[in-house]
Amino acid sequence: MPTPQPHRFPIPPPWLTELPQKDYWSTPFAERLLSQLDLTQGITILDIACGSGLPTFHLAHHVGQTGKVVGLDISEAQLVRARTYQGPHFPWLEFRQGDIRQLPSDFEVFDRITGNLSFMFFRPHRKEALQQLTSFLKPGGQLVLTFPSLGTFDSLWQHVDQEMAHQGLDAERRALTEYREERPSAKDAKQWLTEIGLERVEVNEYPLEVETDGGQAFLHHPLLRGGFLDDIYDCFTNQHLAEDFMNTIANDIQRFVPLIAQRCVMSGWRAL
Repeated sequence: MPTPQPHRFPIPPPWLTELPQKDYWSTPFAERLLSQLDLTQGITILDIACGSGLPTFHLAHHVGQTGKVVGLDISEAQLVRARTYQGPHFPWLEFRQGDIRQLPSDFEVFDRITGNLSFMFFRPHRKEALQQLTSFLKPGGQLVLTFPSLGTFDSLWQHVDQEMAHQGLDAERRALTEYREERPSAKDAKQWLTEIGLERVEVNEYPLEVETDGGQAFLHHPLLRGGFLDDIYDCFTNQHLAEDFMNTIANDIQRFVPLIAQRCVMSGWRAL
């Protein structure tokens, strides 16, 4: 009898399998995730908070058709975008809508669980979220997550705190302090992974400089405004006051540049 031939799937374009080099935020974090991940053909992977597929497509490319990847995200709009990018490629990759904190107990288990920039969405009960994740990890499986850890953009937060003190914005300053104290550190991550029973725990940080000009370029920076600067605005109940305050900050960026983010990658293995 003739030898069965493996099924041939459409060859994906390079932009789908390679990390985008023009993404100056997600890609540097994803590179650190992949450097820590034990990635081999034929394994199953759950990629949480996968967004539009970075680095989900890269994972699917490397596990091959004998493996399986599930990309999970709470945003249907992001998943629609990911499925559009996917087209006919990687039929062993499935995008699903869901919140990892509310998945059914009988949800399938995986050899690897990954999440690029996902851990920051688990506040305030991050340790409990990690415990939940490990219930979907096979014995001997690996968990790898990245997040911007405590210390990210510290020069900006310190300058904002000083300016709030100078302007007598006491309530806003207290709100800022609460936000800064809530951000997890690499030490926190290592402690939580150990406490939930993972083995071979490893947590590392890698600095990343984010460049910006002042004025409106700073206030509408696609990375900074998408989360970090919004946290400062949220400290104010009066948004007109917030706008005036942030314009003052934006016109004085030489006081806090360079802006340095801390890329933290955390990894642990579930016992056999």
